[in-house]
Amino acid sequence: MGRKERIMKSTRVVILAGGKGTRLRPFTASFPKPLVPLGDKPILEIVLRQLAAQGLCRVTLTIGHLSDLIRAYVAQNRFIESQLEIDFVEEDQPTGTAGSLARVEGLDDTFVVLNGDVLTNLNYRELLAEHKASGAALTIAAHRKAEKIELGVLEAGSDGRLTGYIEKPTQVYEVSMGIYVYEPRVLKFIKPDTYLDFPDLVRQLVDAGEHVNVYRSDAFWLDIGRPADYARAQDIFESEPAQFGMEPEHVRH
Repeated sequence: MGRKERIMKSTRVVILAGGKGTRLRPFTASFPKPLVPLGDKPILEIVLRQLAAQGLCRVTLTIGHLSDLIRAYVAQNRFIESQLEIDFVEEDQPTGTAGSLARVEGLDDTFVVLNGDVLTNLNYRELLAEHKASGAALTIAAHRKAEKIELGVLEAGSDGRLTGYIEKPTQVYEVSMGIYVYEPRVLKFIKPDTYLDFPDLVRQLVDAGEHVNVYRSDAFWLDIGRPADYARAQDIFESEPAQFGMEPEHVRH
């Protein structure tokens, strides 16, 4: 095994899988969002298979909402059992998308954090390499996303005089993919048992003069947190499973 492979195998990954998935109701009323299916596999298993394929095998799942179902799925899955080293951190009360990291033990080297509901074909090796080269405390994987505004947008001066009219414009934004690389020194900004969401952590780091890096990626990416995006993810995954490292038999109904 080469040096790069050893580094990947030793790199910890934390998957945030404890949210209630309120935007995806009613799908998440009876089971947690990471177990929402694409084809015949839940999104969580697709993410775990992708990590294993790229050599990232040490995974911690932070869980809360309907956690017993996630534990049961992992326990009975032969692929996960044979390919990955999985442990759990369970929260009785949510502490946010950054606060939960305070309860994960042993994060004493560079580690990856990602949301448990992201469909992507991101190359984690390249993400980690750029993070290391940048010297940053934190790297945020970013994606360019176009959002169409289904309204006529008015441009007018302070006197109310119209200067422009744009019908249903499309705006392009650089957005977080919900995938991050942390250095352990970031953890000093996260207090145990204190609620902290990721955007607030980023603001703290910037205010403290820490280097926060943006890794721009053209990989496919889709957050399945909304019903419309979940439906789109179903269509794309079923038509092109290979781009996510899955074979056609994994998308049968």
